[in-house]
Amino acid sequence: MESVPTNIKLIIDKIADLEKPLVNAELADLSNLSNSELDYLQQVWGKIELERRLKIISRMVELAEDNFELNFDGIYKNCLRDPDKDVRVKAIEGLWENEETALISILIRMLNEDPSETVQAAAAKGLSKFASLAELKRLGPASSNRVSQALLAILLDSTKPPEVWRRALEAAAPLSLPDVKKAIGDAYKSADLKMKNSAIYAMGKNCDSTWLPILIKEVSNPNPDVRYEAAGACGEICDEEAVPHLIKLTQDKDPEVQQAAILSLGKIGGVKAKAHLLKCASNVDENISEAAETALRYIDTEEDIRF
Repeated sequence: MESVPTNIKLIIDKIADLEKPLVNAELADLSNLSNSELDYLQQVWGKIELERRLKIISRMVELAEDNFELNFDGIYKNCLRDPDKDVRVKAIEGLWENEETALISILIRMLNEDPSETVQAAAAKGLSKFASLAELKRLGPASSNRVSQALLAILLDSTKPPEVWRRALEAAAPLSLPDVKKAIGDAYKSADLKMKNSAIYAMGKNCDSTWLPILIKEVSNPNPDVRYEAAGACGEICDEEAVPHLIKLTQDKDPEVQQAAILSLGKIGGVKAKAHLLKCASNVDENISEAAETALRYIDTEEDIRF
């Protein structure tokens, strides 16, 4: 068996010690661990106090978000079996960029069998990237079927907890299936605001322009959460019909709605959207100007690809 380098052992032993601070540079050294190093960490991991374990994995997720060269996937995979639900949720979040098909079976099992509803909901969310890959024909037929069947089984089960059901709806949204569209429509009629917002989010991910009239109506909803989701969904559908309505939203009293509208204008593009974004880029509000610059870069990138 391959031996574990002394420096890695020392770091693992140190992060397990409650008296020692967690140092980002040392955690970064645990990127891309070998199998023997992962085995050693796993031996130590079970002895680490819960709050410390959660801090470690949370910090790793943050570090990997800031530096794409860091890879803690081996650690995240081991943490999918952690006895604590919050650690399991963080592990699923950490694996967001991982497209290994072996994860599909694990996430489906967690969706159906994990004792925590929070973990079930996170597992549904984790399956959403595979639903997108399936819709884009970038996933094999067998894997695509497993993903769609697992998510549809949740949508067809009215006894599922609302949080799990709506996360499954959001995850299944990219699939162009009649049952998915029906579920989105049914959820939109719900009196529960979270369910309605999930439906609006799902309309965008479904990328079907037949949802556009509803989204255009909802950008004027009195509730800022609904306006926010509707603005984002308009950007996903990428229909220029939404541009005038999004331009109005850039003046919304809610800053998050403003930024969502600006970013959606960048996704849709076109002469009117670009002209308005150029105005927003000179706004004295830094949040507005930075969002506009980001949106303009998106338009420029799309134009470069197109031409």
